[in-house]
Amino acid sequence: MKNYVLDACAVIALFRNETGADKVAGIINEAFNGESFVVINKINVLEIYYDILRDYGLAAADEFIEALEKLPISIQDKITNPLFKEAGRFKANYKISLADSIALAEASINNFALVTADRHEFDVIEKSTKEDIVFHWIR
Repeated sequence: MKNYVLDACAVIALFRNETGADKVAGIINEAFNGESFVVINKINVLEIYYDILRDYGLAAADEFIEALEKLPISIQDKITNPLFKEAGRFKANYKISLADSIALAEASINNFALVTADRHEFDVIEKSTKEDIVFHWIR
């Protein structure tokens, strides 16, 4: 079984039907078929929620949450000590956003692939010899 962590930009691409949406949809279809396990941290859901709220209003943001909850995506709502420390390490070492550090830590401690389009945040990490994280680029 394949295991994935979604970051905010991957889910935004799906819901806005942007480039890469087909790749995210494929991963979710795998989850519907029991071929993959997909997670997202609630901090990353917050990032998506406020993006939709800002651009489209409260009704659209609430509809997003309802739609997300119907998908086979496990929303992780706890920040365990290992996640906390790993996210802090990523944030300190690579100066990435808090939400991206959380998604990266979820992928790292669970040994899951991170589904993203955020090359400006993650290219340096993917090229680092210090990190062993698999990136699943949607574009």
